[in-house]
Amino acid sequence: MKISYNWLKQFVNIDWTPEQTSELLTDLGLEVEGIQTFQSIKGGLEGIVVGEVLTCEQHPNADRLKVTTVNIGADAPLQIVCGAPNVAVGQKVPIATIGTTLYTAEGEAWTIKKGKIRGEESHGMICSEDELGIGTSHDGILVLDNTVAVGTLVAKLYDVENDKVFEIGLTPNRADAMSHFGTARDLKAGLLQKNIHVELITPSVSAFRVDNTISKIMVDVLNKELAPRYCGLTISDIKVGPSPTWLQNRLKAIGLTPKNNIVDVTNYVLHELGQPLHAFDANKIEGHKILVKTLPSGTKFKTLDGIERELHEEDLMICDAKKPLCIAGVFGGENSGVTDQTTSIFLESAYFNPISIRKSAKRHAINTDASFRFERGVDPNITEYALKRAALLIQEVAGGIITSNIVDLYPKKIEDFQVRLSYENAKKLIGEEIPADTIKSILMSLDIKVNNVTETGLGLTVPAYRNDVVREADIIEEILRVYGYNKVNFTQKLNASISPTSRFEDYKLQNVIGNQLASQGFFEILSNSLTTPSYIKLSANLKDEHNVVMLNPLSNDLSVMRQSLIFSGLEAISRNTNRRRSDLKLFEFGKSYHSYDGTYTENKHLTVFVTGDKEAERWNSNPQPSNFFYLKGIITAILDRLNLTGVKAFPIENDMFSEGISLRIGDKTIVDYGLINKKIMKHFDISQEVLFADFNWDNVINMVKHGNISFKELPKYPESRRDFALLLDEDISFEAINTIAKQTEKRLLKDVDLFDVYQGSSLPKGKKSYAVSFKFQDEHSTLTDEQVDKIMKKLQHNFEKQLGAELR
Repeated sequence: MKISYNWLKQFVNIDWTPEQTSELLTDLGLEVEGIQTFQSIKGGLEGIVVGEVLTCEQHPNADRLKVTTVNIGADAPLQIVCGAPNVAVGQKVPIATIGTTLYTAEGEAWTIKKGKIRGEESHGMICSEDELGIGTSHDGILVLDNTVAVGTLVAKLYDVENDKVFEIGLTPNRADAMSHFGTARDLKAGLLQKNIHVELITPSVSAFRVDNTISKIMVDVLNKELAPRYCGLTISDIKVGPSPTWLQNRLKAIGLTPKNNIVDVTNYVLHELGQPLHAFDANKIEGHKILVKTLPSGTKFKTLDGIERELHEEDLMICDAKKPLCIAGVFGGENSGVTDQTTSIFLESAYFNPISIRKSAKRHAINTDASFRFERGVDPNITEYALKRAALLIQEVAGGIITSNIVDLYPKKIEDFQVRLSYENAKKLIGEEIPADTIKSILMSLDIKVNNVTETGLGLTVPAYRNDVVREADIIEEILRVYGYNKVNFTQKLNASISPTSRFEDYKLQNVIGNQLASQGFFEILSNSLTTPSYIKLSANLKDEHNVVMLNPLSNDLSVMRQSLIFSGLEAISRNTNRRRSDLKLFEFGKSYHSYDGTYTENKHLTVFVTGDKEAERWNSNPQPSNFFYLKGIITAILDRLNLTGVKAFPIENDMFSEGISLRIGDKTIVDYGLINKKIMKHFDISQEVLFADFNWDNVINMVKHGNISFKELPKYPESRRDFALLLDEDISFEAINTIAKQTEKRLLKDVDLFDVYQGSSLPKGKKSYAVSFKFQDEHSTLTDEQVDKIMKKLQHNFEKQLGAELR
């Protein structure tokens, strides 16, 4: 939000520097993010003086140039070469002296230098009005009034306004400060705490009067909930044209482009008082009637920007007897606004329901100064005052007479808030005791009335425009920001309490696994929980009826909450691979969201994505692509770190995977992992394989709590290893071999490992060869060959019998 310092001083008369004022505003919670300089004429006409042309002769080397001598009040006249056809002896003209900076229409700076033009020296420049930035004519030099004294600064002739503009980072809750008057109100309260007593100057509307009532326009508010207060009046015999310089300068200072005197006044009052207004061409209002209502969904309406929009049934509209004129509080219509031919206007000032305005603005992707204020909540009690203020300004800059009484429909007054403040609670929250008199002084300076005073606290009435101050804590915050955060003392003693927490707390487990993955080269990602509903079509496991739909979405692409974290991860991978970062290892802790028969559920997940090569390219090693078994190793390491045992593998039942495994403990799924199917990959324009693991983090947390960590001594006796080369059917898995081996020898068999797989033409069709190692160990004595041989024979017998295996 931009605040003009000159404009601000119309309400609070202070002689502080802009820098001092900005510091106080920041302390008050209106953070000044920057201060910009504004000049009504770019450059401020600095270095431009009045000169008198003493001589004017033809340039000896150019037909279109003249060599002049000009008196600017210096010791000697200046010789200046000029190409203007209208330069003549005796003229008073603006002279840009050497070193003066001028600006082009595009704002580019250039400096006047001493030089030679076709062999003749030139010590300045005689300027036209467009070169000075005070007009658009370039037909010749600007000729000044002959009575102006030589040497006079041209800036004095044109009343150049120099201003400082504060860029305030306004928080969304401070609707009361969205104007120069609101900012001045806070500034006055802050100055009072520094024992500087100033008056808050309110623009007077005492001159307002109704001239006649010949142009009365009837108003009917059909939806009083969406338009609690609506005011309007008619002004006739106006003349639409450019605004006076002072009004244009005020608007230009805060970054607005002047349109015409009527529109400029409505913008001026909006930024002065914070009350949006709208002017309708009264001659375009059919039936001399204004209806404030909603229209059927699908109704077409063309706004001021020429775009035809389709209305929603909840959009509040300003209509005449036959057609819509304006989206209330958001944007005007193309065929009802003020033009150069307008002679009579209906001026609107209203208080609209903030939620309604916010929804309409978001729905139509329109953000205007009016909607920005209405959706945060304007002051419902200045609606009529702002209307009178605007009417008087319009009469001042455009003429006209008031030809109707003010229509003010306010059936149910918006009440002020009643809040009770406890001194004890204020002391607890602030950290020190502020004197009661100081508290009362601060509150009254903020227009908060003190109704009753007791030893323990205050009974307060908060004005309706402070819709962010409705609780005791809000009152205390107001007191503290005006009193000054910097004035609160720090105590010398630091108190802290330690609360016992379980090592199985969610955040602790996330830190453990997050650190482990990071040490393995993974990067954590954080993605948006809002996503597009079109992703549902990519998997039969996701159902449209399970979507959690946003009531007020920012866009259709962010209109539902995600049912799976896979798509947000693939968005990140797609973005990176498109920028030639193809080797990726990512993980994310997040939630999925579902709606089951009107009941909303949230499920925690840990997702892991792997694509590209395992490691970056090195001079001493060849790149190895990531594969299923690499991901399996990552998952196994996570399970081991969490001490999750008893995990069993099952075929995956999720169509997001082209192949994969589901690991479960009992009937609880711990993780699904595998290769993402090509249909989904194609949707995200990813050509390389992506491996994905989806941990059900809720199940992980529950299972971790039941795990026990046991310790035992390192074995004193050596282990013995034997190997088998088994010829097996192709459909037999290593899991089957491992299970049979563990069942055959439960005490001495410590480990079974697959160290080689062979399939080739030298083997019978439908067969494969597994090289399997078996490790044995007795914790109480050294194993003998006879013991191991006996176990190996049992293993061979069981493999042959149960799997049809043969030793090679």
